[in-house]
Amino acid sequence: MKENMIHCLKVEPGKIPEECTLENSLSALQEAVGGLIELLDMEDLGNSVYVTMLCNEEGKLLGLPLNRALRDENNHVYDVVAGTFLVAGLGAEDFCSLNEKQIEKYSEHFKTPELFLRLNGRMLV
Repeated sequence: MKENMIHCLKVEPGKIPEECTLENSLSALQEAVGGLIELLDMEDLGNSVYVTMLCNEEGKLLGLPLNRALRDENNHVYDVVAGTFLVAGLGAEDFCSLNEKQIEKYSEHFKTPELFLRLNGRMLV
């Protein structure tokens, strides 16, 4: 059953994450990230439910401020998200709210704003 409003986490460049409640509609979610949405699954919760990141698909092309680095299991940076992003649940058919434990987990994960510098063609975080 589709939730009309979803409880999620909003992460803006240079800021700590904040809990928010948004209308569960494409237009509201696109407005929150400033454009077209790209989904990056972060955690498989089973039964076709995921914790997912909703970010602006064209963030880097549009020159949005760099926000957070994405790291692999060895803590190596493999990409950087540009612009504001959301962390929300994704069910089999639609987005859903995060529970308090998930809010706490991802608030901690993204709590530290990052600074990005280019030096001799390399990205430093």
